[in-house]
Amino acid sequence: MSESVPTNEELHDADSLGESVPSGTTILYVPQASSSVLPSSLTAESDKKSPTPAVDQPTAPKRTTKSHAEKLTGKTLGVYRCDTLLGRGAMGAVYLAFHQQLERRCALKVLSPKYVETDADYVNRFRQEAIAVANLHHPNVVMAYAVGKHDGLHYLEMEFVAGNSLQKILDTRQRFNAADALRVTAEIADGLAAAHRTGLIHRDVKPENVLMTKESHGLGRAKIGDFGLAKRVRGRGEKVFDGLVGTPHYMAPELFTGTTASPSTDMYALGVCLFRMLSGRLPFNGKTVKQLMSQSMTQSFPDVRVECPELPNEVAQLVDWLVHRDPQQRARDADEAQPRLFAALEQIRDVRQLLTEAFDGEQDIAWSARESTDEFDVVVKLPHNRQQRVVIASVDENVPFRQLQIFSIGGPASPDQYELALRRNAVQPHGSIAVRDVNGLPHFVMVENHSRAKVASDELCRSVRHIARHADAVEEFLTGRDVN
Repeated sequence: MSESVPTNEELHDADSLGESVPSGTTILYVPQASSSVLPSSLTAESDKKSPTPAVDQPTAPKRTTKSHAEKLTGKTLGVYRCDTLLGRGAMGAVYLAFHQQLERRCALKVLSPKYVETDADYVNRFRQEAIAVANLHHPNVVMAYAVGKHDGLHYLEMEFVAGNSLQKILDTRQRFNAADALRVTAEIADGLAAAHRTGLIHRDVKPENVLMTKESHGLGRAKIGDFGLAKRVRGRGEKVFDGLVGTPHYMAPELFTGTTASPSTDMYALGVCLFRMLSGRLPFNGKTVKQLMSQSMTQSFPDVRVECPELPNEVAQLVDWLVHRDPQQRARDADEAQPRLFAALEQIRDVRQLLTEAFDGEQDIAWSARESTDEFDVVVKLPHNRQQRVVIASVDENVPFRQLQIFSIGGPASPDQYELALRRNAVQPHGSIAVRDVNGLPHFVMVENHSRAKVASDELCRSVRHIARHADAVEEFLTGRDVN
C-alpha cells in the first residue's frame, strides 16, 4: 500500500445512493432473494429523490463511524506494530505497520468488526481477497503476504509501496502526456491480465486503487491493489458475493442493468482511467448514482479528441475501444488489451524524451544523440577517475515489441577466455557478456535489452549504470587500461 492511501473511499449502502457520492466512493448493494440486482429507486432515470423505503425495508445506516479497527495507531496487533493510519477503505482500515519478527515494513489492512457482525459473508470476501492476491506474483500487483486473526480482528498483511496513489498524483498534475498515460494504463493492464488468467475480476479498477512506486525519475511503476471486491469468473466451490459493487464513475453501463461483472467490465474501468489521465476529468459529471447511471446508459462517452486535439489517433482509438458501450465491441480482458496498449506506446514513445527523463539531474552521466541514427552515446563517470561509454540503440528483433539495447565494450576477446566469460554470466545480476566484432576483431561486450514500450526511465538509468560498471570491470581485468 502507499503512504497516501485516500481516506474518502467508504462503503455506501444502495439505499442512500440518491445522495451525493464522491467520485472515489465504492458502493455496495446486496440484493434480497426476491429483488432485482438494482433497487427500484435506481432503475428510474429520474433524478428525483428516492421514495422513502417501506417500513419492512428500513434504511441501513451509513457505515462511516470509527471502529476498533481504526483505533490501532501506536498499538500492536499480534506481531505487527501499527505506526500510522494510512486510510479507510471499503472493507476496513489500512496501517503502515512493522512486522516485529521479520523486521520489515508492511501495509496492514484490518477488517472492521462492525461489518463482520452484520455481514456473514464479509470475512469470506476478505479471505478471498487474501487468497486471490497471494497467488498473483506480478510486479504490477500489490503483494499479499499473510492473513490472520488476533484479538478478534481479522487482518491482511500486504506489501508496502512507498509512493502515492495514482489519484493523488492526478490531483496534483491533473493530466498526463500521452506516453505517460499509456504506460501507466499498460502496466495496470499487465497486472489485471495476471488476475484475469486465474479467473479473477477486480471489479473496482480506479486511480485510488493504483499505487505508483516512488522512483528518482519519472512516475514509477503502477501496481494494482485493493482486490477486496474481487470475484471469480467461474465458481470453484466458494460462495461468491453477487451484488452491485464498484465505483459509479468507472462502472460499465451493463452493470447498472444487472449484468454480471466480467473481465470486460474491468477493461471499461481501465478505459475510464486512461480517459481521466489524458483529459484531466471524469467522463460524466452526475452527483448521484442515479444521475451517473442515466448518463452512462443514455449518453455517448465523451470524445477524448475534444479534450486533447493533439492526441495521436491510435491512442484515441484505444480509449474508444476500451469504453465501448457494447461489451462485445470492447476488449474482452486484459490479455487482449495489453498488446494494443504497448504497441501504441511503442509508436508514440520518444526515446530522446525517455533519456532526458532518465538522466535528469545525474551529474555523472552525459549523453548525446548520433546524427541520422536511432543511437545514443552515454558516458558514465566511475570511481578512481575511470569512465565508460555506453551505447543505447533501438533494435528490431523477432520479439513482440521493439527493443532498446544497452551495450558497452569490455575489451578484446580470445577463445581461452570464453569459459571465464560464461562463468561470469552465471552470476551476472544485470545484462550478460557477449562477443561482438568491433572493427573486425572479437570483443567482449556487456549487453542488456529492454522493451522500448515497457522500460521505465528509472529502470533505464539503473541499467546503464550496471552495464557501465561491469563492462569497465571486464576491461580493467583484461587490459588494465581505461579506453572504452
